[in-house]
Amino acid sequence: MTWITTDTQQARASFIAAFQTEEIDVVDLAESYGISRKTAYKWIGRFKAEGWPGLAELSRAPRHHPNALAAELEALVLECKARWPKWGAPKLVVKLRAQLGAQRCPSESSISRILQRHGLVRPQGRRRARAQGTVLEGYEGPNAIWCADFKGWFSTGDGVICTPLTITDGFSRYILRCQGLSKGTGQMVVKPIFETVMREFGVPEAIRTDNGPPFASVGLGGLTGLSIWWLKLGIRLERSRPGCPQDNGRHERMHRTLKAETAHPPKANGVAQQRAFDLFRAEYNTERPHEALGGKVPAEIYSASPRHFPARVPEVVYDQSWEERQVRGAGQMKWKGKDVYITTALIGEKIGLELIEDGLWMVYFAKHALGLFDERKGRVEPLRGRRKGR
Repeated sequence: MTWITTDTQQARASFIAAFQTEEIDVVDLAESYGISRKTAYKWIGRFKAEGWPGLAELSRAPRHHPNALAAELEALVLECKARWPKWGAPKLVVKLRAQLGAQRCPSESSISRILQRHGLVRPQGRRRARAQGTVLEGYEGPNAIWCADFKGWFSTGDGVICTPLTITDGFSRYILRCQGLSKGTGQMVVKPIFETVMREFGVPEAIRTDNGPPFASVGLGGLTGLSIWWLKLGIRLERSRPGCPQDNGRHERMHRTLKAETAHPPKANGVAQQRAFDLFRAEYNTERPHEALGGKVPAEIYSASPRHFPARVPEVVYDQSWEERQVRGAGQMKWKGKDVYITTALIGEKIGLELIEDGLWMVYFAKHALGLFDERKGRVEPLRGRRKGR
């Protein structure tokens, strides 16, 4: 009798039936059925333990898969995804690791496979090379540089325009304010918001913006009423290069997330939209882990500035060796009896002139260099390039 030429389970039953007759030795019986002694004793043992059902064919699939997740872990991954539907595996793994511990937490790739299996992530196209921006300097710590910008306007459900003004700490990514504006973006609207933020979080060393109003102008030194106020508070002005949003890349990246999570679709009205901004800000600062922060949330990194907002804005003081001039009603200064145009943005303010060489002066407002004044030409030439203040 040959084992492999008959139905497997029937052959096993026949083997056991022959064994029960006790008329033949097990070794000889195994040989007659074309099986090994080890196999023969295995089936005898299964028959004694389970009876005839023990002879049925068992699944060859392994009982344990080292890369398979337990059902309860998979359910927990899906629960986290439902809680934070915009998050992918890199952020979810941080949350799960905090709940389960590093040993029990599934890997990022395992979480990604679960999300893919349930259709909860978009298939990623092939990554294309991106243009590299300039290296951002000055993020030595919290409040070294704040970043400010407007996220493009959109209409809420009632047809009213909403333009979000966002202010973040560049080092920690902490969102200091996200305020929806419906009555324009001029200085009179924006300045009170910055004052409120500085009263709460202190005064930064610098503020980085683009070159648009109310942050900057095309006048000498790019000054506006808002930026002049910042300079009086001892804040250094930093501006991205025209057409180079990558110079404020961290802030721009936050804007993409803000738009996706609060304005798709827009809320019914301004009140509901601001509520969405506030909820997003709270989650972004205290719950959303950032890969660039080592999986920490911004609130774990950020601390308020030790420079408190002053009760009175201080007057600008210049070195005693400098010349000082008052900017008059038409935006000009007097120099040896002649009018020299500066900028109308500084009307009523004092500027400082540092002698560079005979007849050539560097013109400043506070610590912000405005241009070069050549006595021979009788005019101030704007600075070229990205020259910094003293």
